[in-house]
Amino acid sequence: MTALADSNIQVLAHQTNKQGKTLCGDSYFFLSTEEYFICVLADGLGSGEYANESSEAVADVIRNNHTADVEELMELANKVLVKKRGAAVCVFKVDYAIKSIKYSCVGNIRFFLYTSSGKLTYPLPVTGYLSGRPQVYNTQTFAYEAHSKFLVHSDGYNIQGVKDLLKGFSPLRNIAETIAEKYNNSDDDSTFIVGSLL
Repeated sequence: MTALADSNIQVLAHQTNKQGKTLCGDSYFFLSTEEYFICVLADGLGSGEYANESSEAVADVIRNNHTADVEELMELANKVLVKKRGAAVCVFKVDYAIKSIKYSCVGNIRFFLYTSSGKLTYPLPVTGYLSGRPQVYNTQTFAYEAHSKFLVHSDGYNIQGVKDLLKGFSPLRNIAETIAEKYNNSDDDSTFIVGSLL
């Protein structure tokens, strides 16, 4: 598992390849600065080399432009997929100062935000995928409280009972290990990223 921890956030990510494939069709990038946390999860269409090429291109363009706002990052992700296979893409940015999350997603990637007061937010993504064609984005902003948790995952996972999984005071690693063990799927590339906002 990939881990990140600082005074604002704790994050764990886990990824597995589709059975028989050497390259994963999912790619992700996340980074925490003093002001914000930026995260992208991209699921290239299909599996193998060309899916990996698409998702890696998205992760790279977000990595190189992470100071930009979410709408601009989605547009950059779309542009980088011209003449590639395409990808489902979720980008979100956490602003630590005002305790808000700006989110945008096109395609079959799930995002959940569970606040410490017990509210589960599950925004519906825009259907389709990014491929360089003109695209409408639906950017949303959510407030969060201290000790809120988030989960984002590609469609390789079919996770049931997300609210029960995220509520309470379970350590983040326990949550991640439960997902990795209980919802393991070798039939598709699978990625999840789970985080706790401090």
